[in-house]
Amino acid sequence: MGQPAFEGSVQRHSFSKIRSHIEIPDLVEVQRRSYEEFLQAETLPDRREDKGLHAAFKSVFPIMDYNNSAILEFSSYSLGTPKYDTRECIEQGMTFAAPLKLRVRLVVFDQQDKSVKNRVLDVREQEVYVGELPLMTERGTFMVNGTERVAVSQLHRSPGPSFGHDKGRTHSSGKVLFSGRIIPYRGSWLDFEYDAKDILYVRIDRRRKMPATILLKGFGFSTDDLLKMYYPVEEVRVVNGGLLRKLDPDIHAGLRSPADLFEKGSNEPLVKEGTKLNKTLMGRIRAAGIKEIPIKQEDLVGRAVLTELVDPGTQEVILEKNQRLTAPVMERILESGVEGFKVIYLDSPTTSPVILDTLEAERTNSKEEAWVEIYKRLRPGEMPSIESAKLLFENLFLNPKRYDLSPVGRLKMNKRFNLDLSLEQRTLSAQDIVEVVRCLVDLKAGKGAVDDIDHLGNRRVRSVGELLENQIRIGLARMERSIKERMNLLDMETVLPHDLINAKPIVGAIKEFFAGSQLSQFMDQTNPLAEITHKRRLSALGPGGLT
Repeated sequence: MGQPAFEGSVQRHSFSKIRSHIEIPDLVEVQRRSYEEFLQAETLPDRREDKGLHAAFKSVFPIMDYNNSAILEFSSYSLGTPKYDTRECIEQGMTFAAPLKLRVRLVVFDQQDKSVKNRVLDVREQEVYVGELPLMTERGTFMVNGTERVAVSQLHRSPGPSFGHDKGRTHSSGKVLFSGRIIPYRGSWLDFEYDAKDILYVRIDRRRKMPATILLKGFGFSTDDLLKMYYPVEEVRVVNGGLLRKLDPDIHAGLRSPADLFEKGSNEPLVKEGTKLNKTLMGRIRAAGIKEIPIKQEDLVGRAVLTELVDPGTQEVILEKNQRLTAPVMERILESGVEGFKVIYLDSPTTSPVILDTLEAERTNSKEEAWVEIYKRLRPGEMPSIESAKLLFENLFLNPKRYDLSPVGRLKMNKRFNLDLSLEQRTLSAQDIVEVVRCLVDLKAGKGAVDDIDHLGNRRVRSVGELLENQIRIGLARMERSIKERMNLLDMETVLPHDLINAKPIVGAIKEFFAGSQLSQFMDQTNPLAEITHKRRLSALGPGGLT
């Protein structure tokens, strides 16, 4: 006789001669765990994590009315007991669901007393029924109107940064144009791209493009900051009508010597003109006490100066800060008696003038001007004020309610750019944009590699809990508008929370998901294997996927 084994109330006998040392895993655990984490039904209300249903409610509440006279706050939610069990649901064509109730608090402020701001007049707390939420059966399915349905997991583009190029197809010359993209979990997409003239542009939500430095200036960087951030700084001295640069092994390695270099007291050149300076030669030059090497005038033409150049005699400005040096300006510098100046380093083939060229393609001088420029690109035809432009910019990237990278997106951002930001930091930071632009500059200079968008490392699975959370957020956004309108119309001194909350948008969103979504499907009941494979299936269709 085989070995007896119990699974629930069923006794199974195995007639195999070889004992099984590994138990068969729960093949629908992913689906079940996802829905359990979404509901957090067994967790105490004050211990629930900020995810799933709890996160969806927290994203909408508290709701303040237009006059700031009352606020509706979310306290907790609870799930009741299903009215029918799964067998009754099949027999009677019902949905296996539990009643969902919200505990909310209405705080009314005293509008008459102007001496104290937001003086609380009354607090009313109430539990409000907001509809039936379908529950998952033990088999990982949903019973909707008497039929068994499966919510298929979705495979979608993972949040975070990605880089690629057009393989030379965009421009007639066949020039390879690199591009980058920051994909959030929720919010505006940022697309960075080069044009044929090597100017770096950015698009917000695929709108009109603008120079990428405008976006950086919107985060508070000045032209000076950007030049110092993306380019090494080189010191140049004017001595006896000639030019000397301070020797720096980090940036000068790979250059060719502009002249013969002599060790003190020697007639034999240590380094001959035209010799390539490698790290070994650099060490010998420094050991010989040579701290500066000559630089030709033509090598400085086209570089930007980081200090304002003033004629010491006449106090006349020769060249303004952050402007490019030209041959006539170089002549004036040598004639005027300027002792020295700082320039950005552009000699090396791996130091691209992209940022300098992009800065010259736009004319913003402050973050306020950058906000206004972004506003004009996103809302053409409207007259922007600094306040409205600032609000739009903050809502685009800095407002957690409107922009969410998600912990996965933040982790990928940190890993790609060696950042040390908390996974709780789910909005964009200035450092993120700086590093994305730096990566694109490096790609242009031949450093680094692009991503493969088809690689599964750049994809992510959205399970049933996450899919339903996104759908409920849509319903809650509709409910928020309805609550604000009711708060405006009703007398807040007598109204109760249940008078304000209209559950129809939430119920409608849940029904829309289970009855109309591409990812909610009738379960394949051909045989047990077909059932299992259907529950474990991945689809690229649905909202946020392929259309």
